[in-house]
Amino acid sequence: MPRKLLLPYKSVSSHFRAPRGLHESLAMNAARSGYRVFSANSTAACTELAKRITERLGAELGKSVVYQETNGETRVEIKESVRGQDIFIIQTIPRDVNTAVMELLIMAYALKTSCARNIIGVIPYFPYSKQSKMRKRGSIVCKLLASMLAKAGLTHIITMDLHQKEIQGFFSFPVDNLRASPFLLQYIQEEIPDYRNAVIVAKSPDAAKRAQSYAERLRLGLAVIHGEAQCTEQDMDDGRHSPPMVKNATVHPGLELPLMMAKEKPPITVVGDVGGRIAIIVDDIIDDVESFVAAAEILKERGAYKIFVMATHGLLSADAPRLIEESSIDEVVVTNTVPHEVQKLQCPKIKTVDISLILSEAIRRIHNGESMAYLFRNITVDD
Repeated sequence: MPRKLLLPYKSVSSHFRAPRGLHESLAMNAARSGYRVFSANSTAACTELAKRITERLGAELGKSVVYQETNGETRVEIKESVRGQDIFIIQTIPRDVNTAVMELLIMAYALKTSCARNIIGVIPYFPYSKQSKMRKRGSIVCKLLASMLAKAGLTHIITMDLHQKEIQGFFSFPVDNLRASPFLLQYIQEEIPDYRNAVIVAKSPDAAKRAQSYAERLRLGLAVIHGEAQCTEQDMDDGRHSPPMVKNATVHPGLELPLMMAKEKPPITVVGDVGGRIAIIVDDIIDDVESFVAAAEILKERGAYKIFVMATHGLLSADAPRLIEESSIDEVVVTNTVPHEVQKLQCPKIKTVDISLILSEAIRRIHNGESMAYLFRNITVDD
């Protein structure tokens, strides 16, 4: 069915003269039903993605001031009216995660008290997503953050490649979990010569589903790295593997639970043939790169002649750029969900794929009330 073309007001009846004040009223209604895009970050590196998104939308970045006072408190000032509008807050997460979280919470609350109609958070990398499972005497911090965002006033979230898809269940409002894989797959096809001679590698069994998705779409082979480096005799002698001292352990005489056998991982092995091929390691987050460097060394020993690492979120903390530069990895490809310009200056092997296109399209569709199904074409539950 062809889409209706909405003509300008004057072209409908050029001889009709609107009553005095009608144009002003229409302009006010348009402003009320419009949308604004704000950046909740105070650093210039983090506002780069927001600028790319607004350029694609043909909109201006909302006027606001976000800064830290001398005592470390975060202050947010909204410099324009947002009453009755859909507001999109773009927040990229730099190294100072907690400051970024507070900026997002305070801006959302400021917009809520300024009578914004809907407040949608565009958070490409959702912080604390690794703390989404219960640990011993710990807490599910990701669920706590979801509750805080709802309390601050957010009504919707757009994010990308959540570390665990179950995180969506922590929220009391809609969450659109977009995928970066189409952009990374396109990079493989266009930027890696002879990619048909490649094999997709999962650096652990946990990453096998993601690797399988890439392999099936590219019609390539699949390899999985399993196991861990074995401990040396010195490691065994220093007592780090000794059982902890148990004081005053009392067990009811009638209660004797069966003893659970301890897990023991085998030495590192590669399940699959990588000899004479390009190895492409895929994952969702690359932060501490020691495991990627170790995987690259194993793949080199097994005969891989070129090694790429593909990930959505390039946190690249600590001395990750130096370790990558000194490793057997030929190239690390990440998206711009997280700012990493400093790391790129330190390591030329790091390449960036821009995902502002899908984020801007998601914003446009949500504001216009259109279906988001187009952005999830051919995506399955396991992706």
